[in-house]
Amino acid sequence: MAKRGTAKRGMATRAASCAVDSGSPGLWIMGSWILTAHPNPVIFLASASPRRRILLDQLGVRHLWGIVDVDETWLPGEPAERYTVRLALAKARAGRLAQPRLPVLAADTAVVLDEEIMGKPRDRAHGLAMLANLSGRSHRVLSAVALVAGEREASRLSVSTVSFRVMSEAERLAYWDTGEPADKAGGYAIQGRAAAFVAHLAGSYSGVMGLPLYETAQLLEEFGIALWTGEN
Repeated sequence: MAKRGTAKRGMATRAASCAVDSGSPGLWIMGSWILTAHPNPVIFLASASPRRRILLDQLGVRHLWGIVDVDETWLPGEPAERYTVRLALAKARAGRLAQPRLPVLAADTAVVLDEEIMGKPRDRAHGLAMLANLSGRSHRVLSAVALVAGEREASRLSVSTVSFRVMSEAERLAYWDTGEPADKAGGYAIQGRAAAFVAHLAGSYSGVMGLPLYETAQLLEEFGIALWTGEN
């Protein structure tokens, strides 16, 4: 599952300059390295998440990637669905400032239990409490993806329901001690050890990981960006 960061203000409020460092494998943008994992990239992925890069690679889309900073504050009374889409669009717009030459893809993922967005664990006690709350219950995972190209922008939202089996206290402690949940939204990673706790998933596995591939492919097609061109 993709990471949930703290509230920040940054690239969304200021323009960016780009420069090529001939001695490096990528670009230096707004103080962050943007690696050229593929020659002749066709989009810019506004994310530092390795899981999102791996998932995008499954679609065979050549891309640059980089970090963007946006204000991630959850507004009072804001529905979780609206929040997730708003964040994905904000990240894509911020990425557009940094990389104006390419269409920009961005995503945001939120774990929702009892209509409350669960962020990343603040510490061990908080992380264990989150796992206890998830134990034996179902929760929603909202994963929004947005694409911005010039003045044109669009978004899609994937909604999945994940049901956890009952986890014993010993299991929760052992899982926390692996280090895996410490920086994950909701305090777990479905693509990792937490898969052992998932009794049922209704929706998008890739969406729970952080980039819903069905919705992403829809957006790319809508913008005329072909899939699997990077595999030639």
